[in-house]
Amino acid sequence: ACSPNRDLKEAPVPLGDFSLQHNIVVAPKAMRGPLSRPATEDELTEAVRSAMAERFGRYQGASRYHFGISVEGYLLAQPGVPILLAPKSALILNLTVYDDAAGKKLNDEPEQITVLETFGTAPIIGTGYTMSAEEQLKELSQNAAKAVERYLVRQNREAGWFTPDTSGLAQGALTPVSN
Repeated sequence: ACSPNRDLKEAPVPLGDFSLQHNIVVAPKAMRGPLSRPATEDELTEAVRSAMAERFGRYQGASRYHFGISVEGYLLAQPGVPILLAPKSALILNLTVYDDAAGKKLNDEPEQITVLETFGTAPIIGTGYTMSAEEQLKELSQNAAKAVERYLVRQNREAGWFTPDTSGLAQGALTPVSN
């Protein structure tokens, strides 16, 4: 019931004229948190890239945008002592959004996104006991994609990132075709 992807079968949250074209994920300097299970650079990048593609591949706007994502750190919980020590998994990434038509970044500074494992999956025991490192990374990546979606929706609402520019129509720059 707490799956970060439970909403993917529904219509996507409105995001203006958005269409994801390039989904670039790197992790050359990803820091492994204390007592974390290990993950390779390839495992980190593929998990995040797949989660972003799954969530944002649903958007079919006419304007092209690109993600530049850098995985900065992760913690994949190991089994702990139930109740006393139930470590939580975490993922930290930096996101830059590029507007293809404008040929520029939409956010001057990368947006840092930090996500934790989904609460409710194992509240007392912790995912170190209930999930493999791969399962934890997949869930964290899905949570990160959902957090990116929330960020983009907020930016579109506040700054009009993905709203088509219709100012030319309002100013009469385009003339209608008459029959």
